[in-house]
Amino acid sequence: MSSALVFPLKCAVQQYAWGKVGPDSEVAKLSASSDPNFVIDNSATYAELWMGTHPKGPSTIVSPGMADTSLAQWVQDNPAALGEKVLHKFDKQLPFLFKVLSVNTSLSIQAHPAKQHAEELHAARPDKYPDPNHKPEMAIALTPFEGLCGFRPLEEIVGFLKGVAEFQAVVGSEAAEALMTAQSSGQPDQVSRAMQRCFTALMTCDKDTVAKQLSSLLDRLAKQGDVAMSDSNKELFQRLHSQFPGDVGCFVIFFLNHMRLQPGEAMFLGPNKPHAYLSGDCMECMACSDNVVRAGLTPKYIDVSTLCEMLEYVPSSPQQQIFQCQNHPTDSSVSIYNPPVPDFAVAKIQIPSDCAQPCSYTLEAVDSASIVLTIEGEGEGTTASVTEHKVKFSRGIVVFVSANQSVNISCRSKGMLMFRAFCPLE
Repeated sequence: MSSALVFPLKCAVQQYAWGKVGPDSEVAKLSASSDPNFVIDNSATYAELWMGTHPKGPSTIVSPGMADTSLAQWVQDNPAALGEKVLHKFDKQLPFLFKVLSVNTSLSIQAHPAKQHAEELHAARPDKYPDPNHKPEMAIALTPFEGLCGFRPLEEIVGFLKGVAEFQAVVGSEAAEALMTAQSSGQPDQVSRAMQRCFTALMTCDKDTVAKQLSSLLDRLAKQGDVAMSDSNKELFQRLHSQFPGDVGCFVIFFLNHMRLQPGEAMFLGPNKPHAYLSGDCMECMACSDNVVRAGLTPKYIDVSTLCEMLEYVPSSPQQQIFQCQNHPTDSSVSIYNPPVPDFAVAKIQIPSDCAQPCSYTLEAVDSASIVLTIEGEGEGTTASVTEHKVKFSRGIVVFVSANQSVNISCRSKGMLMFRAFCPLE
């Protein structure tokens, strides 16, 4: 194995149209902070920072003597850096992709397939579903962050069907009545089937009817205040329609929970959970895959039938969709977001600003390769194995840490905030 087991990375920036513009983007600001050659274009969008080995945006090593080597190739040449358990379970591959997202306009209404379903979709349509892997993902808010996630409580959906005539018109009276009957029955299976019927009816409604009903609702919202919607739902509906005029996805807000995460709060998006990101900046970690099933609020390929068939039709509250982190058992600076998948977990490392100066912090060794991004603060790291090898930790710098390597960080600022992605296999 190469003697350098901890080293900085240069990471890909994705400039998708939905990203934040210029210096409003956390992705752009982090990139500019870490790379003096990165110049922010005030008119360009900066959507995602990719940290990992995914072929659509692979990271490269910038350490002296290793510069411009792809991380993917280095891992193949140094597989022990992954850690023994990761090495055997994931076939010499880094199993996660770590990201920063800066969202200005809505991403698509979407869900991700479970592993077996992903394999089936890839086999049948490899041009649309490019790999056989699942894609569970987690978003951790860096700034106030908005999204849609999971189906609303049943009484809220039924309330919209009764109170918003245009919504009932696109769902259809028979499907709406079936959901109301299911609500009265209290039978979860009946509720699930009725919700699927209503959602499918909406998503397959003909475009002319959708456009007509959207226009009607917009007119009513502009002219009168007695539409059975809260001010926040009215604003969201109008905002989405301004971004995607005439799109059926604008009606999906009546089905899905409107989430407003504060910094540090998270959502876990497991298989078959409907969701969409709406605005804000977040950390995101996912299995290393690119499989997305979309059905609205996007110019990209949509697959309505697959989405409607695969979704998890379970009513829930917004609070139930917030993924709770856990305190580290021995390190009060660390909170761990550990979802129920083997591919990834994320540690939030908050070194307090009132720590004694000079402050020293040890990034603990774990039996997994990990990627660390510094959001705030500055320090210098050394490893026990190569004490003369020093690695800078400061805003925007991304560092790869091989398995079973601890890093001693001498803090040069009052406090630090870092996020660390790793594989939590036991």
